[in-house]
Amino acid sequence: MKIRVALVSALLAVSGCSTLGGKGPTLTPTPVSTPPSGGKVTKSIISAMGGGLIGGSIGNGLSDTEKRSALEAEYKALEYNTSGQKVTWKGDQASRYGEVVPAQPYRVGSQDCRQYTQTVFNGGASVTARGTACRNTDGSWTPLT
Repeated sequence: MKIRVALVSALLAVSGCSTLGGKGPTLTPTPVSTPPSGGKVTKSIISAMGGGLIGGSIGNGLSDTEKRSALEAEYKALEYNTSGQKVTWKGDQASRYGEVVPAQPYRVGSQDCRQYTQTVFNGGASVTARGTACRNTDGSWTPLT
């Protein structure tokens, strides 16, 4: 019986695709670098994300500055945070703000992917969008559509 368990464990360890959820090993995202100083993310990495979740209807009514803050929060949550650890952003007005919460990373082939949520609060009301993004070799994240 112990040999079968060891054999199954070895086969799972060398498989090309694994999901890492509630059971089994934990995959920690490995950032290309430490978080940018000053809290700003480079324009090239942000532009690689397209509009992210905030580019959809969840971002309606937000200013360009707020959308950029929300998109930076998406990147930071995907790149640097552990599962369930939120990144918050603030809007131009105190009543507009949001948070991004990444889920557990998983691997598809050689690419790390994560599901995440973006919630926008606007005057007491909230809207949440869910998405998945995969990490590119240059450290940027590409949302899946």
